[in-house]
Amino acid sequence: MSLIHTIILAVIEGLTEFLPISSTGHMALASAFMGIEKSAFTTLFIENIQFGTIISVIIIYWRKFFDFKKLQLYWKLFIAFLPSVFFGLLLKKHIDQLIGTPLFIAAVMFLGGLVLIFVDNWFKNPTIESDEKITNKKALNIGFFQVLAIVLPGLSRSAATIIGGMQQKLTRKAAAEFSFFLAVPTLAGAFAKSLWDAYRETPEILTPHNSMILLLGNVIGLIVAIFAIKGFIAFLTKYGFRIFGYYRIIVGLIIIVTMLVRGNIFIF
Repeated sequence: MSLIHTIILAVIEGLTEFLPISSTGHMALASAFMGIEKSAFTTLFIENIQFGTIISVIIIYWRKFFDFKKLQLYWKLFIAFLPSVFFGLLLKKHIDQLIGTPLFIAAVMFLGGLVLIFVDNWFKNPTIESDEKITNKKALNIGFFQVLAIVLPGLSRSAATIIGGMQQKLTRKAAAEFSFFLAVPTLAGAFAKSLWDAYRETPEILTPHNSMILLLGNVIGLIVAIFAIKGFIAFLTKYGFRIFGYYRIIVGLIIIVTMLVRGNIFIF
């Protein structure tokens, strides 16, 4: 991976991680479009560049994360995190394989877009406006929604968990914020697991150069994500999901049609 590849992918990650359009899908498709060779390090980079966005959430919501008088938030996040631990470990190889399948990712993006167009009409009259009112059962249910994004690259972890929150009667803003909070243990766990697997199975890919590439990508992703989160909360609260649905449909359809008509134009 070149320096320009690293910067482009990091900006994409920072912009899309917390938007309901799939950061993994966008990075995988961008990698394929730019002709980045599929390798163990490419997969490692796509999985680990998300670590910087974890820090962005902590920076923005540091008062909540370090308010140790409200330990129930940590407990609810732990409960919501458990399904991802189980299914993530169980299906790790399946997930890595799908990340390298542009047509599958594009199809999931397209179908996910159809859902987002109508989702605002499905969950009306929310009753929960803050994480304090989220019960343990509701937290677990949101965690199961997150599993869908883990096993279906291109679906979007953000979209799945926000929709899961809305299905549990959370407002769009409350659902989005809980989704951001849940990203911290989820992405941190994925980061630690993939880094450990890389060190154990292919330690040669963790060269000083590759390590610097990972560090740079995470720093750029962190900075971009801070602005993306603030803008997304305001936009989602006011306008809802519809525009993101149309975006996903257009992008997914363009990729699907191009690949079917011209063949697999991607090297990835």
